[in-house]
Amino acid sequence: MNIDILANSEIESVQGEQGYFEVKVRTKARYIDPQACTGCGECAAHCPISAVDVYNQSMGERRAIYIDYAQAVPLSFAIDQEACIGCGLCEKMCLAGAIKYDDAPQQNTLQVGSITLAVGTRTFDPSGLDFLGYGRFPNVVTSAEFERILSASGPYFGHLMRPLDREEPRKIAWLQCVGSRDTNNCGNAYCSSVCCMYAVKEAVIAKEHAGGDLDCAVFYMDMRTYGKDFERYYDQAREEEGVRFIRSRVHTITEVEESGDLELSFVDDAGRMQSEVFNMVVLSVGLETSPQTLELAEKFGLEVTDNRFCRTSTFAPIATSREGITVCGAFQGPKDIPSSVVDAGAAASAVGEALASARFSETRTKEVVPEKNVQGERPSIGVFVCKCGSNIAGVIDVAGVRDYAAKLPFVDYVTDNLYTCSQNTQEDMAEIIHEKNLNRVIVASCSPKTHEPLFQETLTNAGINKYLFSMVNIRNQDSWVHRNNPDLATEKAKDLVRMAVSNVALKEPLEEPELGIHQSALVIGGGISGMTSALSLARQGHDTHLVEQSSALGGQARFLYKTWKGEDIQSHLQELIAAVQAEPGLQVHLQTSVTQVDGFVGNFTSTLDNGEKEQTVTHGVTVMATGAGELEPAEYGYGQDARIKTALELDRLFQTDDPELKSVNTAVFIQCVGSREPERPYCSRVCCTHSIQNALELKTRNPAMNVYVLHRDIRTYGEKENLYNQARQAGVLFIRYNPEDKPVVQPKDGNLTVTVTDPILGRPLEIQTDLLTLATAIVPKRDEQLANFFKISHNDDGFFAERHAKMGPAEFATDGMFLCGLAHYPKSIDESIAQGKAAAGKAITLLAQEVIHSSGEVARVDPMYCSSCGVCVSICPYSAPSFIEEGRFAGKAQINPSLCKGCGLCAASCRSGAISLRGSDNRQIYAMIEAI
Repeated sequence: MNIDILANSEIESVQGEQGYFEVKVRTKARYIDPQACTGCGECAAHCPISAVDVYNQSMGERRAIYIDYAQAVPLSFAIDQEACIGCGLCEKMCLAGAIKYDDAPQQNTLQVGSITLAVGTRTFDPSGLDFLGYGRFPNVVTSAEFERILSASGPYFGHLMRPLDREEPRKIAWLQCVGSRDTNNCGNAYCSSVCCMYAVKEAVIAKEHAGGDLDCAVFYMDMRTYGKDFERYYDQAREEEGVRFIRSRVHTITEVEESGDLELSFVDDAGRMQSEVFNMVVLSVGLETSPQTLELAEKFGLEVTDNRFCRTSTFAPIATSREGITVCGAFQGPKDIPSSVVDAGAAASAVGEALASARFSETRTKEVVPEKNVQGERPSIGVFVCKCGSNIAGVIDVAGVRDYAAKLPFVDYVTDNLYTCSQNTQEDMAEIIHEKNLNRVIVASCSPKTHEPLFQETLTNAGINKYLFSMVNIRNQDSWVHRNNPDLATEKAKDLVRMAVSNVALKEPLEEPELGIHQSALVIGGGISGMTSALSLARQGHDTHLVEQSSALGGQARFLYKTWKGEDIQSHLQELIAAVQAEPGLQVHLQTSVTQVDGFVGNFTSTLDNGEKEQTVTHGVTVMATGAGELEPAEYGYGQDARIKTALELDRLFQTDDPELKSVNTAVFIQCVGSREPERPYCSRVCCTHSIQNALELKTRNPAMNVYVLHRDIRTYGEKENLYNQARQAGVLFIRYNPEDKPVVQPKDGNLTVTVTDPILGRPLEIQTDLLTLATAIVPKRDEQLANFFKISHNDDGFFAERHAKMGPAEFATDGMFLCGLAHYPKSIDESIAQGKAAAGKAITLLAQEVIHSSGEVARVDPMYCSSCGVCVSICPYSAPSFIEEGRFAGKAQINPSLCKGCGLCAASCRSGAISLRGSDNRQIYAMIEAI
């Protein structure tokens, strides 16, 4: 309601300053009225002219009147004037009268207080790299093209085929770092951050499409799977899926005559020249800033880096060089989806701080559609079966499931859709509910965890109670797990739909309890991310309590020397601490622990104990920023020799300018100490950059010093690659070791000797060193008490588990709970600050509401049947059940609907049958069982 989308538009000029910007926008002609267009597609179906389909990477065709893809927002067609012949057929076919041949560009002037740039990047064009054969050999494709090949809406409708002859490939190779980490051929010295992971993903999905016989090989220099659960996915691809990983940069690709196959020439790990033939080659192209984006940055008067990304600082990672203009996403630097989402939340929070005084001054309220009373009506069910591209339709006979559903009792309407979650399908669904007078809806598609709220909103917009809905997960629970047995998968889908019909026919409208929101916040953890989050919340008008267990603010940042950009961490940290202490709405509690928590979203009550007294605070939201720590290593002789230090201990020497550093003539760094190990199978993300930064610091202090970095992969992602290049130019030597043949550290004749096998020579190399620094793992604190207090969980590695890895990286599944910093996963200072702001931004969306509604699908107790056994009270993980203290039913159980999450554990455990779950009572469960 409060977002105006100006699609097909570009910025012409920007004037003014923060709070008073004037932006001139030019909206191009699309020759179709987007307000009138219904997205029905009749115009495109009758258009006689074909044009290149740019959305599908020019591998297919579209009509001259087109829409990019089914889920486009807004869902409105446009006419390609360069392809259109002006036959007028589309105008004749359009019943909505949306065609506007006389359409012209429009000029708009916007008065805004703040601007956020989320303009993204483009993929590198490899056609100029002739040795790769792109553009000459049809079976050499880019990773973006391969994504479209795999997609059900792509040029081959999700079938894995190579472009030359539409044959299914048997061997596919991925070539990494095309357009990245390359100063010789393209000038893009940085790492594009995303290529390693998307290559691994594409290889795994390709094997799913083609079966286990497909041979997938990834040629790489360093495998940079540094994100949360990325290393696990990489291990799974290698060890379980059979994807081959070959450490080499391919020298030349030549085409095999007649067959169209491709011969790759490369040098293997032992230095031997090799060649191998593949049916298809995928170039993992990097990201780069487009000329249009650079032109826009110039209009805005923004500084860019040498790599042509927007210049920001570590302690203000989303602030541009012009006050009032923020940046998020890949224009700030190459990054993946979770990091982009975090940046977006941080930018929104920064804007909220700047414009807090104007909040609610120009908001619009959504019109509430009156809810239709369906009590007493015969069930009239609509079933919508989703193809979800090849995710479902590639395994399940969707048409067969659709036709089967039409024969089930009370089903009055059935259909199937390519993407049921798309905007046009949502609009169609609302219209169908009205036209067919449906009073219950079933969607058979993917996970309700991600999409159920969307479909429930559609029901609400159609005037139907949102709980008269059932979602059947025929993707995660069927097509994904039974992809090798499509016939049985189809039968299972029919069973699941039949069960859902039996269930939804017995559903009744439910009411949602209304909850007031206490307009204050609690932030637990006084590190950089916690302070950033607390400061942002306080600056936006909410009383905030910042709780820190130790005697000082700052967290792990207190022990760090400089950022990878060379900024002094301690001076910036002191500025942040001073700002926190000076903020009037922010109360700091040092040497304090949370000892008890009661309540629920909007109404938490926490007890704070500082050792001398207890204090109770009430707050609407909670931010977890409890941080992490440095592993104390149990290998490489740590603790046995004063010359062996951890990375943080070396930073302390730099901070104090310790005289010990002057006697160092040789220094060695060992990477992955405690990380990427069976007991800790994750990458600690920051270690490579930190070690290289410290190696350069040593070189700066003594250019003649010998510095060695012993590593498994160097993971200086993004523009941090610049640091890696600087280190090599400064003479830092990098030696790779295998985890099966780790370096050996031992004292010898009073010297400290490190022995490592050189991968080029294939021989052991002894290094006598004056200083050995161990890049140790970042380990989570894993505070089980806090997790139990707030009903939140950890992942297998001990870090807090976010709501959704990509779309909810700064929030928990538990309502009113948010997270940031090292408590979520190892990350750098700028990433911690961004996530701290993002957590605050998500919390503000909740605090901005005076009231919210909790779920209607909660447990309820019939006290007449309750035996007061207390099983429900003891077993509930959310503390929702309690005993009635007085009155007729004293001693009987009751459920607090605000705390109940509808898990059904109490109902399943109740010995007397007194507890039932609204929306899933015994009648519905037995009906589903009988339907089997």
